Amino acid sequence: MTNPTFGDIKERLRLTLVVGRAEARPRTIRELAEAVFAGGVTALQLREKHLPTADLYRLAHSLAEFCREREKLFIINDRLDIALAADADGLHLGIDDLPLEVARRYWPKPKILGATVKTLDEAQRALDVGADYLGVGALFPSPTKPEVPILSLKILREIQKTRLPLVGIGGITAETVARAWSYGVDGLAAISALARAEDPTQAARLLAKKLI
Repeated sequence: MTNPTFGDIKERLRLTLVVGRAEARPRTIRELAEAVFAGGVTALQLREKHLPTADLYRLAHSLAEFCREREKLFIINDRLDIALAADADGLHLGIDDLPLEVARRYWPKPKILGATVKTLDEAQRALDVGADYLGVGALFPSPTKPEVPILSLKILREIQKTRLPLVGIGGITAETVARAWSYGVDGLAAISALARAEDPTQAARLLAKKLI
């Protein structure tokens, strides 16, 4: 698989599984990813905060190969060093992670760089630095991050003025996905709705079929 270009980012980020080992249990991340890929998930974002660096590299490298073989986008959250070493397709940085402008110096094009933003000012700075897409949320209350405030539709509309692809996250379920899509985002990211599902493939299908 070649690295994604800007033109296909929206399609490649249409439905993302965000996951670490804890969220995937009792399955492995690979087992969960295989199941949701079969249901229409288009990207995997590895968000793993607690592994030693050597172990994280081995996991990321394995998942990069796994996703490449299946022509799915593989993104690493937070860790520029691991993303580079594992040859990930994308790097996503949160508000409290490495500054975006620092990452942009080392993260090569055409690999993609994403940033979480909460305000129009943050979105504009991300655009100016060279982000390829923006993560926005929480769109709804999230069981994995209940402390995160809900993003107002007014602010979401302002962020849309950057014209960067937007990926919504936070409380994405079979019940909320259609409403989230109606907000005008270009992709959605889910954690619990996929990772905690008894049948992850079917859960992914339920989400994917509403992204029209």
